[in-house]
Amino acid sequence: MDYGVSEPARLKQSQLPDGRLLGWAEWGPVDGTPVLLCPGAATSRWLAFGGDVVDAAGVRLISVDRPGLGASDPDPDRTLTSWVADIRHLLQERSLRAPLAVGFSQGAPFALALAANGLVDAVAVVSGSDELAHPRFAHSLNPQVRGMVDAVAADPGAAEASFAEFGSADTLWDLIITTSPEVDRTVYTDPIFQTAFRRAMDEAFSQGPAGYARDTVLATGRWPFDPADIAVPVDLWYGRQDTSPTHSPDLGESLAQMIPTATRHLLPTAGGSLLWTHAETVLRTLLAHVR
Repeated sequence: MDYGVSEPARLKQSQLPDGRLLGWAEWGPVDGTPVLLCPGAATSRWLAFGGDVVDAAGVRLISVDRPGLGASDPDPDRTLTSWVADIRHLLQERSLRAPLAVGFSQGAPFALALAANGLVDAVAVVSGSDELAHPRFAHSLNPQVRGMVDAVAADPGAAEASFAEFGSADTLWDLIITTSPEVDRTVYTDPIFQTAFRRAMDEAFSQGPAGYARDTVLATGRWPFDPADIAVPVDLWYGRQDTSPTHSPDLGESLAQMIPTATRHLLPTAGGSLLWTHAETVLRTLLAHVR
């Protein structure tokens, strides 16, 4: 199987007002409904989903490299707020009207930041990282993740340097494989999928580990927005078999209570790879919010 991974139809960079370049890839028809993909940790625009679905669904899927990863120039002091500013310019520059968003894994807070700032009309969070530094998770985090959260809270700069020392495509691939259940390893080690996944990871680290390290600081710190202020529909997708220690500790249960517009979908036999095993369901549900 290929689990819906395919070569991009369009692959380019856009220039931001400060001169930086933002890399992106597209799949699907150019006149389709724009859906922004915020990829997971340590991956790049090359790894999308639903390649066998987007054309029939009329989806223009746009995967954007965050600054410092892949084809996007670094922005060492970036925040979730500056990410919103980058995407606001991209939407204007490319005339992408009424977009939707998908945030996978560590991409979740980046997608939710877009929603909180009114840039997208609906969001699908898939196997998403939650606000791990929120007090509601004070006693439920994996000890290693708790250490990361505490390190970021105590000294973000030192934590970022530590994440950079740890971060590499090979190290993170090994971590994903060793912490994933069988239902996910079946997807990740499929020859076609693994080739696409590793390619995306290699490109993500093509500028070094700084982009990954900054992402991790932002994902493990407090969010600069209140999820309760999100006014657009949010679908939270989690697999009951997901064992990733950096996804939501309660599989989105408390996050669903915090976002007034949220609907939680808990799939009993799925794992963290449900973006690829349930791509059509995720996209069709997201499209149903189009006004």
